[in-house]
Amino acid sequence: MKLYHSPSSPYVRKVMVLLIETGLDAKVEKVPAPGGVSPVAANAEVQKKNPLAKIPALMTNDGDTLFDSPVICEYIDHLASGKFFPAPGPKRWTALRRQAVGDGILDAALLVRYEATLRPEDKRWSDWDKGQWQKVEASLGDIEREVATFGETFDIGTITLACALGYLDFRFTDRNWRAKAPKTAAWFDKLSERPSLKATKPA
Repeated sequence: MKLYHSPSSPYVRKVMVLLIETGLDAKVEKVPAPGGVSPVAANAEVQKKNPLAKIPALMTNDGDTLFDSPVICEYIDHLASGKFFPAPGPKRWTALRRQAVGDGILDAALLVRYEATLRPEDKRWSDWDKGQWQKVEASLGDIEREVATFGETFDIGTITLACALGYLDFRFTDRNWRAKAPKTAAWFDKLSERPSLKATKPA
């Protein structure tokens, strides 16, 4: 299998964590996206594999290409006999909901970053920044209210939340999300000692 990736992508990090946790890491060739990816200029090489020109994209041994991260992660979990996606029932819906919250944080945070780094300064819109960041803060509030119930749960839901919080640490240290979600920060710091999260921490 081949994984088209960028080491700084939090969506790629989700996939990498699953590969390490399932022991499939050594069976996947990591192919860097040449020149990276951008929302304003499609990477032609990546687009040959994924028409959306986004990473991660996984080429299976059957020659199919899977995207995006929720699909790839479930496929990896399928290969590993379903350890990180619970069977249908309350635990599964909770895990998938947490995955959606984590991915939603990432979607909003990336839009904030694109606004600040890609859009010309004279065309930036402060209300856009505020609107997207409000989604991040509302989601952090939701996690903060629930985090005491997480216990030792380590599934696609908590993996995604960890990758989202890691991205906030990586790109938005100035916004100090930890001050508003101290219980979440403590949970994240403890979980971050897990080898798969240590190995995939963005530099």
